[in-house]
Amino acid sequence: MKSFINFFTEARTSQASETAAKRGWTGDGHGNWFDKKGVLVARTERGRLVEIQRKAAAAPEEEQPKQVKREEEPTKAQAQASQADLTAQAEGEFGMFPDGTPRTMAPPTRADGTPKEDRGPITVAFGRFNPPTIGHQKLFDAAKKAAGKGALKIYPSRSQDAKKNPLDSDTKHDYLQKMFPDHAENIINDANSRTIFDVLKQAYEDGHSSVQIVVGGDRQAEFEKLSQDYNGKLYDFSAIETISAGDRDEKKGGAEGMSASKMRKAATSKDEKAGFEEFKKGLPKSFLEDEKLAKQLFNTVKKQMAVKKEGWNLWEIAPKLDWQNLRENYIKENIFKIGQMVENINTGLIGKIIRRGTSYLICVTEDNMMFKSWIKDLNEYTEVKMDSIEREPGKPNTLIGTGGYKKYVEKMSPGNQWGRQFINKYKKKSK
Repeated sequence: MKSFINFFTEARTSQASETAAKRGWTGDGHGNWFDKKGVLVARTERGRLVEIQRKAAAAPEEEQPKQVKREEEPTKAQAQASQADLTAQAEGEFGMFPDGTPRTMAPPTRADGTPKEDRGPITVAFGRFNPPTIGHQKLFDAAKKAAGKGALKIYPSRSQDAKKNPLDSDTKHDYLQKMFPDHAENIINDANSRTIFDVLKQAYEDGHSSVQIVVGGDRQAEFEKLSQDYNGKLYDFSAIETISAGDRDEKKGGAEGMSASKMRKAATSKDEKAGFEEFKKGLPKSFLEDEKLAKQLFNTVKKQMAVKKEGWNLWEIAPKLDWQNLRENYIKENIFKIGQMVENINTGLIGKIIRRGTSYLICVTEDNMMFKSWIKDLNEYTEVKMDSIEREPGKPNTLIGTGGYKKYVEKMSPGNQWGRQFINKYKKKSK
């Protein structure tokens, strides 16, 4: 969802471009506009076309006779330098991609500072897969088809909680490889890829010039907007395409109607035998050849969800299957309050709630990135690591409002109260 500021800025930018085109001016892609003689005549500032005011030359007190100077032929070196300047002007500050698209960021470099060679396009898939189901086969096959002979990487998310993400990253990766051996080499277990932005930044740093993102049909618009909004800011691809692997219909049977929500619901069944039979419907036939392995996955999911201890409501573990009760609890403000930390279970983004909509939330990450999420796609961010100084090995907890962040700030200046003062100052500012 665009903010009002972004909406009007984009509208003004479009108007500025149209006005410049009518006047016959040419842009360089960085907000500068030149007339037919190549003279800089205007700039786009905050979405507005601002003409450059040039001062008229002061009239001389007494007109002097003009001296005609014979033009000399430029030397070869001067000609080459001039051509280089023209090329740099045409290509922009950071040059061009192989397909002719201007770069807006400096290309990735090696440790010695030399540019990395273009590794061409890459196809990525990012999802929860918690637990993996036969329905994910469709996504993986679609990603492989889209990739063709190009690079393909499938990233399971790092999210874990008892309600909607019972399997930890390592366990999930292990089962994914066993379920889908044809895709095993493409399934990546990377602790640094917590969000879709982490995945895209890594792909760019690896030297890939363009990217295809393959997602379920219900998430295509969300991933399309996020990935495009930050192109040229966090990464700089010549092209980004978000491809739908197809829509899912929860009412249908087989792979088309199977979902992780149904699997989690089966794992919480009071009738364990009936629950296991329902759970098996979501597993590939090849995986079911070893029923012990299927039972092991079922028990692992059941254990991690702490079913006997917690007794979860359906809207908590599978909101898509109990939308009415989810929204009722939301309206009553039993969940998702202003200022609370939440995680988007589709993208991995973690942020603070700043606005509550009818069925959605507007959130801001610690890096001041704003994102919109439907309530069915959010979790309260309550992982234990919130109270730890480090979220990942070597990575400090910088999530404002968490106990871990407080400890981190205080650790920065041991022996004084600066950390506490900083946090108190932030709280006052927030109010």
